[in-house]
Amino acid sequence: MSETNCLFCGIVAGSIPATRVAETERAIAFMDINPATAGHLLVIPRAHSTDLREAGAEDLTAATLLAQSLVSRVIERLDADGANLLSCIGEAAWQSVFHTHLHVIPRYDDDPLQLPWHPTPGDMDQIQATAAKLV
Repeated sequence: MSETNCLFCGIVAGSIPATRVAETERAIAFMDINPATAGHLLVIPRAHSTDLREAGAEDLTAATLLAQSLVSRVIERLDADGANLLSCIGEAAWQSVFHTHLHVIPRYDDDPLQLPWHPTPGDMDQIQATAAKLV
């Protein structure tokens, strides 16, 4: 299944060029053309879904397992010091292409990338009240 005008569906179909680095029957991985750091990859299921809430279990599993193997590759082969695995869901969370995808972002001790979130201790009563809504 593909969606008209979906950039990533075009990459899956081969009508839009991409630098592919790995693929399976259900997922492909390619270089991000707007990399946050050297080696930034995107991993997508071949089947279209807007985000991981809509992705089929087999497609999401395939993409996650491919991302897992790529995390190991970027750390070993690119001498990265770590990696971020990121999924953005909705515009408020920085999603700009509405096809399920995972970012594999190699991290280097001296890279300039800073996410906008800086962990600080939260109010435990509020944390527990929020958790109660999710149980």
